[in-house]
Amino acid sequence: MTDELLVVRAQLGERAALAELVERWRVPVWTYVRRMLDAERADDVSQEVWLAVIRGLPRLREPARFAPWLFTIARRSVTDRLRSQYAREELAARDVVAEDPVEAVVERGELMSALSELPVPEREILVLFYLEDLPVEDCAQICGIPAGTVKSRLNRARRLLREHFEEKGSRA
Repeated sequence: MTDELLVVRAQLGERAALAELVERWRVPVWTYVRRMLDAERADDVSQEVWLAVIRGLPRLREPARFAPWLFTIARRSVTDRLRSQYAREELAARDVVAEDPVEAVVERGELMSALSELPVPEREILVLFYLEDLPVEDCAQICGIPAGTVKSRLNRARRLLREHFEEKGSRA
């Protein structure tokens, strides 16, 4: 059964269709969110995404565009969480007097480390395009940017990753 048909059935109130949509897309959404945030926040943000999906599904006008719509919601949720985190960190930085600024870093593998060092716009495009397997057009729609900007961010992200691995002495 296609996502489009499941969306229409869920919009008509069929709970089994909604459950199947959630089951089908739960792992890809969580994976996307996890690649953008740390493990602690990924579960919370994923739940926020699904609450927004359930609330907004009746208003989705193009059921065939469910995946880009879903990842747009996920992107907004991640962005909101990052904004609030940065605001708290900035506020805390003003209040810190004698705290040690060095935090323990969890080893997650060289690629995840390199991804986390990328600027958020480039990391987001890499995750959507390569790890979520979305086409350039869907990435553009999700991020609200032109397809050309997606391509330039992909190019810049690949270059930054290559430079990172060259600095570390390994090949990408």
